[in-house]
Amino acid sequence: VQLQASGGGLVQAGGSLRLSCAASGRTFSSYVMGWFRRAPGKDREFVAAVSRSGSSTSYAESVRGRFTISRDNAKNTVYLQMNSLKPEDTAVYYCAATRTVVTISRNGYEHWGQGTQVTVSS
Repeated sequence: VQLQASGGGLVQAGGSLRLSCAASGRTFSSYVMGWFRRAPGKDREFVAAVSRSGSSTSYAESVRGRFTISRDNAKNTVYLQMNSLKPEDTAVYYCAATRTVVTISRNGYEHWGQGTQVTVSS
């Protein structure tokens, strides 16, 4: 599967953005989908993941209650709604896919998108 992330940009603290990740192919619903991010000078870290059906989600503690991951299998797209953004959310955001299980480990994902920059100004 090929992944294309979009929706990043510059936003003030407290604002919102919605990231999208479009997947190619006919087997999107067979993949667990995740979002990760890499801030300057830091390792890539887990943000959120969603099960194949969308019924189960997992979040990093730092974004829980502010970010929402969802998916539309008919559109082959996964979303990350980001509210109450903080300057520390500034990072390149990546979507990822795996045929295995919902996991917070970046090593558990076989397919990665190219990333989209999110910058939150204070």
